Amino acid sequence: MLRKARAETPRGGPNLMPRRKDDTEGLVGTTLVLKELVEYQSGSVVSRTVIDKNVGTVTLFAFDEGEGLSEHTAPYDALVYVFDGKAEITISGQPHDVGAGEMIIMPARKPHALRAVTRFKMMLVMVRA
Repeated sequence: MLRKARAETPRGGPNLMPRRKDDTEGLVGTTLVLKELVEYQSGSVVSRTVIDKNVGTVTLFAFDEGEGLSEHTAPYDALVYVFDGKAEITISGQPHDVGAGEMIIMPARKPHALRAVTRFKMMLVMVRA
């Protein structure tokens, strides 16, 4: 079953829900391991916003196996970097297998979807400029 990310889905993403602005407090000026800032949850997609600015966002996601985001479009280019696991990312109907240490760019206004082949963690960078 494909699910939408909870609460902190990036603006322009598939489920425009409010986000907690205080999530980024305590992260600034601190050395961090990004993939440790979001944890897997059984049967869920978990997200955490790291940066939220007018020119773009950085959001971390943890997808349980079989979970995903249904097809949607965004008005901005987005870069996905996979920390661990494996995802199938479909852009304009073409599937792409993306694994740990790999990235893919999803162009603005092109339909895309994500599915966790295995559970995986990723960073989504949306550029609004």
